[in-house]
Amino acid sequence: MGSLAGGVGARRPRFLCLHGFRTSGEIMRKQVVGKWPAEVTARLDLVFADAPFPAEGKSDVHGIFEPPYYEWFQFDKGFTEYRNFDKCLAYIEELMIKEGPFDGLMGFSQGSILSGALPGLQEQVS
Repeated sequence: MGSLAGGVGARRPRFLCLHGFRTSGEIMRKQVVGKWPAEVTARLDLVFADAPFPAEGKSDVHGIFEPPYYEWFQFDKGFTEYRNFDKCLAYIEELMIKEGPFDGLMGFSQGSILSGALPGLQEQVS
């Protein structure tokens, strides 16, 4: 296995972190940085972004973490129809241009859907 140790001035791998449904970048930061070993997080450049849309309903983390809460996109109860997915993709593209370059994506819950889908969607466009 390769080493994460880099030389003096070595660039840390940069990841765009996409939070879960009705949470926030700050909540994900607290969950990751607070739980992962400091030896790991110190070697990574983690960028925690907020989704573009304010939460349209109650968050499951209400009472545990303070608002504001956000959604990447919205969907119906059967998860068969969604809204604002194209706007979400455009927002993430803007984030990648403004804050990047990134070496990878990391997501939780709704953010993991995007982290898994984005490489495939990029392939379709290329």
